[in-house]
Amino acid sequence: MTAGTRLSTPPKLKKGTCRIVQLGGLEEVGRNMVTFEIDGKILIVDCGVLFPEEHQPGVDLILPDFDYIRDRMDDVVGIVLTHGHEDHIGAVPYLLRLRDDIPVIGSKLTLALIEAKLEEHRIKPRTRVVKEDEIVEFGPFECEFVAVNHSIPDALAVAIHTDAGTILHTGDFKMDQLPLDGRITDLRAFARLGEEGVDLFMTDSTNAEVPGFTTTEAEIGPTLERYFATAKRRIVVASFSSHVHRVQQVLDAAHKHGRKVAFGGRSMIRNMTIAAKLGYLNVPNGILVDIRKVDKYKDDEVVLMVTGSQGEPMAALSRMANGDHQVQLEEGDLVVLASSLIPGNENSVFRVINGLMKLGANVVHKGMAKVHVSGHASEGELLYCYNIVEPEFVMPVHGETRHLIANGRIAEKTGVPAENVILAGNGTVVDMTDGFVKVVGEVDCGYVYVDGSSVGEISDSDLKDRRVLGEEGFISIITVVNRQTGSIVSGPDIHARGVAEDEKVFEDIKPKIARALEEAVQSSKDHTAHQLQQVVRRTVGTWVNRKLRRRPMIIPVVLEA
Repeated sequence: MTAGTRLSTPPKLKKGTCRIVQLGGLEEVGRNMVTFEIDGKILIVDCGVLFPEEHQPGVDLILPDFDYIRDRMDDVVGIVLTHGHEDHIGAVPYLLRLRDDIPVIGSKLTLALIEAKLEEHRIKPRTRVVKEDEIVEFGPFECEFVAVNHSIPDALAVAIHTDAGTILHTGDFKMDQLPLDGRITDLRAFARLGEEGVDLFMTDSTNAEVPGFTTTEAEIGPTLERYFATAKRRIVVASFSSHVHRVQQVLDAAHKHGRKVAFGGRSMIRNMTIAAKLGYLNVPNGILVDIRKVDKYKDDEVVLMVTGSQGEPMAALSRMANGDHQVQLEEGDLVVLASSLIPGNENSVFRVINGLMKLGANVVHKGMAKVHVSGHASEGELLYCYNIVEPEFVMPVHGETRHLIANGRIAEKTGVPAENVILAGNGTVVDMTDGFVKVVGEVDCGYVYVDGSSVGEISDSDLKDRRVLGEEGFISIITVVNRQTGSIVSGPDIHARGVAEDEKVFEDIKPKIARALEEAVQSSKDHTAHQLQQVVRRTVGTWVNRKLRRRPMIIPVVLEA
């Protein structure tokens, strides 16, 4: 196993060697993207986003770092998308800004979802629909697509055959034996590929710490129906906007109990419209109503299917919890959170739950009842796959560090040698030659932040400043100095924001600032304005830290008379 240490710059890629570089999706849940390169051509699998956490204020999305391939976009032969979740397709519009005619390959539903997203970015992509059992060549890569079951229809694994060896990339998957759409993970194809020889198995790690097998989706329907049968008022169900199976179960339960369904959230409406149009969602006649008209129906005649299960501030459920949504929740309404918690979102979700309960709503979540099951393979399913595929090398993907390590240990249990289990991080460079896989170096691979229309312009330093502003406040000090005499002409004028103390408290520090500036000017006439500002910053910073026990952002301005 390899992980954790800083590696050297990788050597020049030799002819006939396949180089694999993960640009996102390792040591995190989201931002999935990996590149495969052989003989000067590059194939990309997935290109997703990561959603920001509370310590990243103002950030809308986090993208993979495209710098590794930015100057080689003409060498990219295609982008293969394993399925339509945001953490696998959300960054495609930003990648296509670099070159908009790259072929985008995926299943029918996946491409329909990305085309709708690209339309908002005014990009018309070149797309290629593929389906399971299909084999397509993209330059030196022969891609064989395999049906896998996930929490969104039409998910695919991809076997990539190259002169350097064969890679089987599962994408996100599980082995639900009773899926709602009847489409199970094709273990026969996995077994056949294993018999032919899989040199590198890249496997979903998200549930590697969970023992046993992931619960089947079929068990959720009866639970939802029980709640629908006993609810006396409005029902609100929150889930991911792409969870077609969960929406189908809500539609079925609502239809059975005589309720209308209203979709809330732009992405929910868009995705379910696409799913229904393509036949992935069966919508009973007359069941859908406009969310703006739900007040025309009795409370026990309505179900709201909304976004916001992860506590996203602008999503429908969060706005309902805050009381600023067009639908006002009341005492006795039932809210069902039909999703798992993405790591890092716990505080946001609990904040929404608390807000809902303050309004008098009854809140049901996964921790209380079987209202959601994961879309990822648990330990038992991963063991099963390793025994079927019998790979030479394993590289766990899609997960935080603990997930990757747990997945690697599962592989070892089935007989994969420890030295053949590669625990990589984002930017780790892995080469495969004649079926032999090894880590050869590392490339720079950081976070790229999207803040409004700004992409990549926000740095970690900027985020640190934002956190300081939000947590500690802001102090500005304006002083006018006569450089010739060293005397203070005006000031210091101190203004504070976000500091609880009255500004009168700063009267004590003003003489110290003036004295420090006068001493600095008198000691040397060559001090620059910046150096004098640093004198003020140190003086105020030391005093504020000792006197007020705070570390605010300090902005000194020194002007010359």
